[in-house]
Amino acid sequence: MRVRHFGVVAAALAVAGMGISGCAAKKNTTVADKAKDGKKIVIGVKYDQPALGMKTGSGVEGFDIDVAKYIAKKLGVKDDSKIEFKEARSANRETFLQNGTVDMVIATYSITDARKPKVTFGGPYVVTHQDLMVRANDNSITSLQSLKGKKLCAVSGSNSWKNITEGTNKLNAKVAAVTVPAQGYEECITKLKGGSVDAVSTDATILGGFAVREGSPVKVVNAPFTDEKYGVGLKKGDTKTCNAVNDAIKSMYSDGTAKQLWEKWFAKANLPFDATAPAPEGCS
Repeated sequence: MRVRHFGVVAAALAVAGMGISGCAAKKNTTVADKAKDGKKIVIGVKYDQPALGMKTGSGVEGFDIDVAKYIAKKLGVKDDSKIEFKEARSANRETFLQNGTVDMVIATYSITDARKPKVTFGGPYVVTHQDLMVRANDNSITSLQSLKGKKLCAVSGSNSWKNITEGTNKLNAKVAAVTVPAQGYEECITKLKGGSVDAVSTDATILGGFAVREGSPVKVVNAPFTDEKYGVGLKKGDTKTCNAVNDAIKSMYSDGTAKQLWEKWFAKANLPFDATAPAPEGCS
């Protein structure tokens, strides 16, 4: 009887162990594994940035969207039906990665030292520079320093306005601008045209997309003061996917796709393009 009882207990423990092992395997599944297994990949993108990530009646379009599709296919996604795009605002990108709402974020996501402890970054897939946008008839703002005392749009979750007010820029210039909060850059452009803010500052790619759409009411100052490395955000620790993403980005430049996509979305904005693939930051 004791032997039989011991056998039952041992069997129960074995089943429990299999369950735990199965959970651990599931927990450790990487985005690269999901792609190869034919599972749906959820990618966080912007919905409010013309030429980069913009929601339209037929879906989402832009440079980041095309880059996302290219990378996903290189990871093993067979067709676009296995890619789901979800809006990721600047304020929730880290949270979405941490809680599994998205598998990766490709949303003008600059690689910074402050973000690296929370996010594993593939890339960068492009390097741009922070600049300024003002009303077309405003000639008082011509440089970073001339923002002193001006009303600056400050998007929640973005570092762009902090680069100005905290002095984290190439010029080491800490400018006392008056910040006006906003939830996104679409709101910033509305505030700029309406006079609620005097300037919008973010990456030249973002400003260029809005400039093409808006036309004569606004202008880009062309006074760059940072280097912005756009990365592919992954859950912290997913180095396997990170390395695969870096390989995909290298291929995107070597086969000419990166240049083609840049010209497709930014030709009208006259933004320069460096055809050399950016050096990877390193997966950690």
